[in-house]
Amino acid sequence: MLSALSAGTILGLSAGIAPGPLLALVITQTLRHNAREGVKVALSPLITDLPIIILSLLLLGRFAGYHGVLGIVSFIGGVYVLYLSYESWSTGPVEVQSPQEKPKSLLKGSIINALNPHPYLFWLTVGGPFLLREFQTGWRSPLLFMICFYVMLVGSKVGLALIVGRSRNFLASRHYMLIMRILAIGLALFAILLFKDSVILVLHR
Repeated sequence: MLSALSAGTILGLSAGIAPGPLLALVITQTLRHNAREGVKVALSPLITDLPIIILSLLLLGRFAGYHGVLGIVSFIGGVYVLYLSYESWSTGPVEVQSPQEKPKSLLKGSIINALNPHPYLFWLTVGGPFLLREFQTGWRSPLLFMICFYVMLVGSKVGLALIVGRSRNFLASRHYMLIMRILAIGLALFAILLFKDSVILVLHR
């Protein structure tokens, strides 16, 4: 339960506030209209992620008995999380200039998130394997992970929309960059755990 809580919190928060196309759209909606429009975009993962999760679990479930394959998947997941850690650590001030293009809707936010490769990579190499492993001990731990992950993912984007609606300078502040560096350390530690799981699975063949 503790691993599900910590993993969901760290991974969800880092995905929520890291620069990317969805965060850019949250900022765009907020600056162009108001924080309410940014919040609508922040909610789009709740629409697009469920099919990705189901597809990832079905695909990974076919290899449940192949420890070597799952070990490779876990290693790839560790590399991916380590890359996210590097991105978080090297994040600089985020530009928050008001764009000129036509404002996008919740539908546009859903399309952007559905076409973004990061959710697919995450659920195939990190989130999916974690859920399958936790399901072996019951349903409470996977449910806790999902709740924590999406509360932090969506909640952090909603929070940023509200903050940017009040102050456009937050994403260029030291506080934002300090939070990103703290998350980078947490992601690096989680990557180490994935590498450890990879070795255990490979040796279990």
